[in-house]
Amino acid sequence: MNDKRPVNLDLRTIKQPLPAITSILHRATGLALFFGAFFMLYVLGMSLESEQGFNEAAEMLTESFFAKLIAWGLVSALLYHFFAGIKHLVMDFGYWEELDSAGIAAKATLAISAVSILLAGVWIW
Repeated sequence: MNDKRPVNLDLRTIKQPLPAITSILHRATGLALFFGAFFMLYVLGMSLESEQGFNEAAEMLTESFFAKLIAWGLVSALLYHFFAGIKHLVMDFGYWEELDSAGIAAKATLAISAVSILLAGVWIW
């Protein structure tokens, strides 16, 4: 047995590189999109039931702070997941796999996502 294995496996004390953090966030936003789809399907179903249901759904998405917050969260998750997915696709083709270029790609993904999330927030609110 190898006695040089890491003893400390406390995830709060292990410093992850930025590409690993962006990859973990990519998975987390995918999970958020999966569960957020239930809310969006509920609103879609409500809007398709009748004209009154459509008006209620439209009012909920324009007047309710909580509904806007959920919508903005879902759009934010979708935007980040989209840009991180593009980064992963490029990495699958063999580019940006080295430590330096992966760090630059991770920073670019975070920057582009942050700008698009802020613009989506302005659009929703």
